[in-house]
Amino acid sequence: MGHIDDDDRLIQEVLTELGRDADPKEIAEKVRRLDLGLPAEDELTAICSWLGRARLVHKLDQMQAPLKSRDTYQVPDLLAQFENTGPLLIEVKSKTKQTLSFTPNYLDRLNAYAKLVNMPLLIAWKHHGIWVLFEARHLTKARKNFNIRFGDAVRENLLGILAGDLAYKIAPGAGVRFRCRKEELLMLDENNGTITEQWQMRIDKVDFTVADGKPAEGLDPDVTTLFTTWDLAERQSHSDAHIELQFVAGDDDGMMFGHMALTHLLNWTLPQGSAINWRHAIRRDAVVRNMANFSQALERALEQKVVRLILHQQPQSWPDFIPRASLPFRPSSQMPYQHRLAKTQEKQ
Repeated sequence: MGHIDDDDRLIQEVLTELGRDADPKEIAEKVRRLDLGLPAEDELTAICSWLGRARLVHKLDQMQAPLKSRDTYQVPDLLAQFENTGPLLIEVKSKTKQTLSFTPNYLDRLNAYAKLVNMPLLIAWKHHGIWVLFEARHLTKARKNFNIRFGDAVRENLLGILAGDLAYKIAPGAGVRFRCRKEELLMLDENNGTITEQWQMRIDKVDFTVADGKPAEGLDPDVTTLFTTWDLAERQSHSDAHIELQFVAGDDDGMMFGHMALTHLLNWTLPQGSAINWRHAIRRDAVVRNMANFSQALERALEQKVVRLILHQQPQSWPDFIPRASLPFRPSSQMPYQHRLAKTQEKQ
């Protein structure tokens, strides 16, 4: 059988789903939507690929025969293998409600397929841009359906110990500075005591700062790229000859997850208003071209005092299929949850 181009496969997939007699406009719209990477499984595949510990992630063909098999089995969205696991199954959901819900019949069919192929069943849930990955066994029976609240899913999150996700905090005062030399005053306006000036300027110096705003020298390129993952605050200072623009991390800024940093890195290279095409991202040799290795960049940023701390999350209930010895940090089963959630590496 000859090679089939990925675009051909996309068209073939849509025709299989809708049928060759479907409205051409409907077919074209379906192809367009899939090409935009709207399915959440494309985004999760890109995240797992970029974080660095995935050996294989691919979609499962969900066309089943005979039709009666659908009464017993539901094929999950993805098959994956990570550095510290055998093959496992992932069902992907994108829901904004605080509770994720599965009907008993749907969950039974997913579990039946997982038992048939003897693989663990995981649920990936995207909730307002935050991804969690947990074992299906953590879904609990409510009155009718099997549910899990987002907070409980976070406590059982496996995205870190499987794919290598982590959280980090940019050091307060770290950022980038631009010194702009004033060349020509283009406009001067005074209104109600407020003076507005418009200058033609030329950037004549760019440098970086680390913790507490101290000047930095020799930062790794991947370390400086981390600034594009953070919402830095703008500060300005003026002199007769220059305007200095500073974009720095604040004292009260929160944490950033690695998988959310990927979204920032991809958006940085897109025209304003454009959407990330996740499907195209996973077709490239590298999901992100401007950062070679995310985890190594964070470690270097920690050493160079650009990142203040790194957090490695472990789940509250340890899965049987993941050996603890395979992790880059030592899991703890003795500490209370709020401390066990993360291992902090901090250098002053």
